Amino acid sequence: MADSENPWRGRIDSEDGEAGRRWHQVVQHAASTAPGIALLGLASDLGVRRNRGRPGASEGPAALRQALANFAWHHDRPLHDAGDIVVADDLEAGQAAYAERVAALLAAGHFVIGLGGGHEIAWGSFQGCRRFLDRDPADRRLGILNFDAHFDLRQPAPLSSSGTPFYQVARHCEERGQTFHYCCLGVARTANTPALYQRADTLEVSYQEDLDCHGERALPLLERFLAGIDYLYVTVCLDVFPAAYAPGVSAPAALGVNPAWLLRTLSSVAELARQFKVHWLMTDIAELSPPHDPDGRTARLGARVIDSCLAATFADR
Repeated sequence: MADSENPWRGRIDSEDGEAGRRWHQVVQHAASTAPGIALLGLASDLGVRRNRGRPGASEGPAALRQALANFAWHHDRPLHDAGDIVVADDLEAGQAAYAERVAALLAAGHFVIGLGGGHEIAWGSFQGCRRFLDRDPADRRLGILNFDAHFDLRQPAPLSSSGTPFYQVARHCEERGQTFHYCCLGVARTANTPALYQRADTLEVSYQEDLDCHGERALPLLERFLAGIDYLYVTVCLDVFPAAYAPGVSAPAALGVNPAWLLRTLSSVAELARQFKVHWLMTDIAELSPPHDPDGRTARLGARVIDSCLAATFADR
């Protein structure tokens, strides 16, 4: 279980100087931190509970920080911990507050890492990105790449949940006359009803099922997707991984995608984004549920995804 009071603790290799630093030695909390990498948590499992999933995701941000704390630091940008937005009983207000902070961090020049929390974080992340982009009157096409066993295109019934964020995004785009740019990799056929597949097709979602997520089979789809957008938001739901790797989620996967494949795909996404001049704004990690992750393996996998995402994003910057 994560130490929510001070998760930033770990080994110190003082004999190696700066070359021996770890995340917990680099992270800063001052609001004046120079543009770099900003961590922002949404401590919420209200969306998961509304979606009738296993609660516990509200403890996810602290567990991800604790897992990151002892990782070796291989990046050359400042690291800023912007804290958490804590959701008690008003999910919509929490998402709005989180979105406001995301927009402010992006405006300050940070690459934002969102720490969930249930996948209701995605609606907040999207709103934050959109708010940041809307400061410029130019038409800026924002795309969402979701690694997930679920489409998360459920209709609110009647309330929004961890299963509705991309339906909410689709309706938002429709109301504003904007194209819904959404790609989902790792979709489990057994976890999505025919109604959800039909909705995905109606909304022209690009997707690939878990059985096809290996090697370079996703690259043609990703090329087409990235060629049609200007800005990118990537979200990783940890239930996209097999339960053996990620038991600590709301809905463990029966099959899932190989973690190494996903990490390599993140590198490919970064390369394609540079090729098509797409600006990658942020990434978030969703659905970590520490009460169901007794040995911390899911948290460590989520932390590895974050570290690999940063390595891919900043490779040539």
